[in-house]
Amino acid sequence: MTNVITHSLFTDFDIDLFKSGKHYRLYEKFGSHTITVNGVKGTYFAVWAPSAKQVSVIGDFNHWVDGEFNLNVRWDSSGIWEGFIPSVGKGNIYKYKIHSNINNYISEKADPYARRCEHPPKTASVVWEDTYKWDDKSWMHTRKKNNALDAPYAVYEVHLGSWRKTGKENRSLSYFELADELVTYVKEMNFTHVEFMPIMEYPYDPSWGYQIIGYFAPTSRFGYPEEFKYLVDKFHQNEIGIILDWVPSHFPEDAHGLGYFDGSSLYEHPDKRKGYHQDWKSLIFNYGRNEVRSFLISNAIFWLEQYHADGLRVDAVASMLFLDYSREDGEWEPNIYGGNENLDAVLFLKELNEEAYKSFPDVQTIAEESTAFPMVSKPTFMGGLGFGMKWMMGWMHDTLDYFSKDPIYRKYHQNEITFSLTYAFTENFMLPLSHDEVVHGKKTILGRMPGDEWQRFANLRLLYGYMFTHPGTKLLFLWEMNLVITKNGIFKKV
Repeated sequence: MTNVITHSLFTDFDIDLFKSGKHYRLYEKFGSHTITVNGVKGTYFAVWAPSAKQVSVIGDFNHWVDGEFNLNVRWDSSGIWEGFIPSVGKGNIYKYKIHSNINNYISEKADPYARRCEHPPKTASVVWEDTYKWDDKSWMHTRKKNNALDAPYAVYEVHLGSWRKTGKENRSLSYFELADELVTYVKEMNFTHVEFMPIMEYPYDPSWGYQIIGYFAPTSRFGYPEEFKYLVDKFHQNEIGIILDWVPSHFPEDAHGLGYFDGSSLYEHPDKRKGYHQDWKSLIFNYGRNEVRSFLISNAIFWLEQYHADGLRVDAVASMLFLDYSREDGEWEPNIYGGNENLDAVLFLKELNEEAYKSFPDVQTIAEESTAFPMVSKPTFMGGLGFGMKWMMGWMHDTLDYFSKDPIYRKYHQNEITFSLTYAFTENFMLPLSHDEVVHGKKTILGRMPGDEWQRFANLRLLYGYMFTHPGTKLLFLWEMNLVITKNGIFKKV
């Protein structure tokens, strides 16, 4: 039984681009889109599930009944299921019920391209559209100057869920509330940019957003998608750039997510040596699959285009680049040349950066990359990966180690704060004192300083002074700024 009208948003050219890994605007085609067909209002659905024998849309509009709204599979071997359902519209909740050709596997999956998700722990997708009118034309017109590598660049890294709580309810602030309080604070502290730890929908709060399910949906924890756009808009109106943490390195195994999507290893690499991250207990994207590269690059472009992001900080790049990352001998397989580089991931990162800078030449992509992999922030035409910046992890570790020592011993360790200058100009470096330095039982920067309270604060002032005069852009995490310097040099709590 089906009440689905045959309809498609895909052209033959779209399909060719998708199958070749060169379609970078897939969000315009896949997912749920409210449209009118033959004078009838409804929603068009499209999902990629090549190993499925039946895909139906279930939701609050049909009491979650399987088989009532069966999508049609395209004839062109693309593996795309699609169709138009009348009377379904904005706010309706849905999932895809997928019957696989493999082992009679049946699953209920959230839409990988959904623009909004239910508030966790609920797991369904929400049909959504917004007509937000941006008011940041001035910023967008001049951000090339403000976002340039030779411009002042001081980044405030924020986890929205823990930046500040309301007094009585002890809840996190909404996007609207953050647009008032957070924007005011960041502007007062003279930061040029703010970096949001992942705001894409994620199921597990302690992950801080680094285990993403809804790649195209800002988390519903703090409000609606248009309210997040309002937050970005307010920063831009105050001449503050927005960097988004983006996680193409892995994704969780939650039943409603991308894993084993249609009964096959669709998004993840089928070889566990390349497709499973042992440290994070998560799945790794198959970067060699054309359709997966299109999905990921489309996602990056989506946030730059639809949400006016000024940059993407790409998480865990080192884990993508190396086949033996966090693996023992025998747990990984060399590439065709006998090396440990993941050639598919290298190609993906180059394509990502080429498309990002081609479409948005005034943004920045930033690699969290902790190894000596060469030319991370060099253009691809020179053989580099094409990022705009790379985190200077060596500087961070050496500096924190140096400042944790009692001053009487530091004269024997001066190389720890001078060595970074020998390679400071080999990449476009960002100096990070990030969230990684305070999680998992680590101390705050202040807590690492030796001596009594006066000495610790004096050392912290010295560290920040040294940091901001060292070559490279700067990044500080919110917990490190819980104690900040006022205009007269005295620290106060915020």
